[in-house]
Formats: sequence, structure tokens, C-alpha cells
Amino acid sequence: MQFEPVLTKGIGEVDLTNIDVYEAQGGYQGLRKALTMEPLAVVDEVKKANLRGRGGAGFPAGVKWGFLPNDGRPRYLTVNADESEPGTCNNRTLIYANPHQLIEGILIAAYANRITQSFIYIRGEFKRGAMLLEKAIEDARAKGYLGQKIMGTEYCQEITVHRGAGAYICGEESALLNSLEGRRGEPRVKPPFPAVVGLYGCPTIINNVETLSNVPHIITNGWEWFTKITANPSNPKSCGPKLFTVSGCVKKPGNYELPIGITLREVIEIAGGMKDGRTFKAAQPGGSSSPLLGPQHLDTPMDFESVAAAGSMLGTAAVMVYDDTVDLVDVALYWSRFYSHESCGQCTPCREGTHWLERVFTRIKEGGGTPDDLKMINDMRTQMAGTTICVLSDAAVFYPASLLKLFPEELDRYIKKVEGVRPA
Repeated sequence: MQFEPVLTKGIGEVDLTNIDVYEAQGGYQGLRKALTMEPLAVVDEVKKANLRGRGGAGFPAGVKWGFLPNDGRPRYLTVNADESEPGTCNNRTLIYANPHQLIEGILIAAYANRITQSFIYIRGEFKRGAMLLEKAIEDARAKGYLGQKIMGTEYCQEITVHRGAGAYICGEESALLNSLEGRRGEPRVKPPFPAVVGLYGCPTIINNVETLSNVPHIITNGWEWFTKITANPSNPKSCGPKLFTVSGCVKKPGNYELPIGITLREVIEIAGGMKDGRTFKAAQPGGSSSPLLGPQHLDTPMDFESVAAAGSMLGTAAVMVYDDTVDLVDVALYWSRFYSHESCGQCTPCREGTHWLERVFTRIKEGGGTPDDLKMINDMRTQMAGTTICVLSDAAVFYPASLLKLFPEELDRYIKKVEGVRPA
């Protein structure tokens, strides 16, 4: 497949943490061009490009920018770099290998939305990443790209790096804002949405690392160029390059930049294919919170709409592949423990539901499961999904519900043991 990398161009070949090297590769040309445009024209360019948020929800970035009210209050831009979704490490690659690309994206987005202060909320474990970003910020300041009267214009911008403390829930945008303000990391009731009442009660844009890293390329090359990057031209709603984090039972796990819309089968093949002698059983296409896809979904285009139509979600494009040796009930127990531990406890369906999911799968795995446990798992789809402030409760039940739907035999073999019937 012919595809020229955009976000990862030069990574592994040159040192893009060096600002001079980044500039030699065309870095900060997008910012230079943006500063010759009206801020609203920059917003319009991103809207026309149909850049979808890469953090999981896939909401159009330009549309989100357009929600900011113009009522005289300060505006803020917050970068969600709290990459905590299991199976995901694409933002980490972009931060560690090319921090200036993110800095340039922040500068353009802040200019477009008349913002003078931005924050990068970075995962606490990314200590080296935080240090690289802080150095990149100072290097950009020394070059005149940051600070007061940037490049001789009236545009001013400051960027602050803030390290989180390792909580999964702070990847949720409103919990992130609470944490950034020094409060307990709990999601906020919405509405009002962050665009209206966000950081310090002011209008706030929240975009993730990969989303903003696309912005300089859109401004430099134009929205039409961006919309042509797709492996599924029949779906114009999803376009542009995408970093896929492929893990599990493949020969070459890693991060792969590919055009959005490439099929699940092709993603697995690019990651070296299944390990020798093993066959594909299932995959989670968007991290731990995404429902399973089975062999019948291998030719599903990996874009937001197609994956949703198949019953899952693209999410962060963290593709976790399971082969015929994997016990999917083991995976269910693993994820239920994770979500039980990471629930902030604010909402009863999540606090109690994640705990009961862990208990149910522990009981099933230990040989004490009954048909009533399967009914409980099924009931949790309506009792937990859509009943809480954030979607952690939904995420916790997505995998078990898809396991029950697509692979009931995986559970049945444990339940039948309790009934005194050996599986065939």
C-alpha cells in the first residue's frame, strides 16, 4: 500500500526533538501561514478538513472550536495528553519523538480561537515526555514562536505543562479540568459543556495530542489535501492519517501510521499478521473500552462510522488482537478488575457495577458461575450504560456485553461445568 507518513515522517531517521531539524522538515510553516490568516479562516479550514477528534469520541475539532462563546471571558486550550486507555500509546510516540509538531498545533489552535494561555495535561508516568515538551516550549520561545508578539504580530501565547497523577478517569475531559484546577479528579455533570464553562469557569477547548498534531499539516497543505487521505473514499466523514497501536497476538506489535478507513484485516497484516500457527479469534479496535469484533468483521474499514456499524468503536485505534489460544473470559476478568479499580466512585451504577462485574467474572473463572451470572451480565448493559455522568461505566460493560453476544460459548463452557455437564 502506497502511503506517505504525515504525523510520523522522519521519526527514527532524524532527531525531531531538535527545533532546527523540525524546521528543516517544514516545521512551523503552518504557524507562519496561519498568522497571515484571519482566526476564523483558520477555524473554517479545520472544519472543511473534517478533522475528527482522535481521542476516542471522533467529534469534529473545528465544530468544537466553533462552540466557544464570545462573551469577554478568558478562553483556554487544554491538551489531553493523559493517554491512559489500555492498549494505547500513539500519543506517547508523538510527544517523545516530535514534540514541536504538537507545540505548533497548539499555537495554531490557540491563535484560531483567540486564546493566550494553553495547558498540556500529560500522563504522570510520562516524565521524560514532560521534560521534552518543556524543552521544546523554551526552544520555541527562543525562536520567537512563543511568548509576546509572536513573529511580530499581536498574537501572544503561553503554554504550561502539568503532570497528572496516574488516574485513568482524568482522561475524561471534565475530570481532567478538575484535576488541573487542583480538585478531585471526578467528571462534571454536563451541560454546561467545557466549551462554555470549562477551566476556571471559562470557555475551554480540549483536544488530544494526535488531533492537534494534524493541525499544522492541514494549514500548510490545505483542507482538500487532508480529505483525500483515506482508504475508504465511500465514507467522506472520516479522513486523514491515523496512528494505530497494534498489540496482542501479532508478529510485529507497534504504532503504525495509516490512512483512516483501512480494513482490520490489512491492519493486522501490516503488523506482521497472526503469530505462526495461530488463527484470528477477535479484536478490540479501540482499546479496552471497545466491544469485540469477530472474524466476520475482518474486512470492516477502520473509520468511525464503519466500526460503529459493526457494533464497536474506533476509539483511540488501539487494536488489540486475540488468537485462538486466548481465553476471552480471562480478558473479561482482567478488564473488570481494571475498571473496578479505576472507577472514581462518584456514580452508584459505576461504583457498584464495576465491582460486581469483577466479582461475577471471578466467580465464573473459578468454576462457580451459574446461568444467573449470564443474566446479570446481560442486565448490566442497561443498568450501567448511559446511567452515569461519564462513560467509564459504559466502557466497563462494553466488552462483557460483546463477549456474551459474539462468543457465548466462551462463557458457556464455564457455566456448564457448574451444571455438571462437560463441554463437548
